[in-house]
Amino acid sequence: MAQEIERKFLVAGSFREHATKQTRIVQGYLSSVPERTVRVRIKGDKGFLTIKGIGNASGAARYEWEQEIPIADTEQLLAICEPGVIDKVRFLVPAGPHTFEVDEFHGENEGLTVAEVELGAEDEKFDRPAWLGTEVTGDTRYFNSMLMKTPYTRWERPAGA
Repeated sequence: MAQEIERKFLVAGSFREHATKQTRIVQGYLSSVPERTVRVRIKGDKGFLTIKGIGNASGAARYEWEQEIPIADTEQLLAICEPGVIDKVRFLVPAGPHTFEVDEFHGENEGLTVAEVELGAEDEKFDRPAWLGTEVTGDTRYFNSMLMKTPYTRWERPAGA
């Protein structure tokens, strides 16, 4: 079984000057229940179908299966997804031996920027760039499958935040 191990952080500084690539991503969910999310995604000019299982206690590791599918099929599947679409630009930002995927969200998630780093083990060490902010790995509000249900622009924030 394929396993994804990643840690997720808010972005608290300027990262763009370090980015080596950027790609627009539009995605929807055929199933967004935590036990099994089924996602369809257009990433650049390619389509993908991804299935993810429920995360472990820390939220850092979970089953993941992904397959490239024809773009026409992806567009048809997007048409039958649950309400809510994720629209973002992903930047690849190297930091030591790792590469962070930094997602700048648009649409109803405008204003949210999140960085993820994939690891070989939960306790693997990695460089923390100066622009990396608070860790939100186990916070389900930041899962894309949750952002499509409760977008960032609708979150309750304390006065002055």
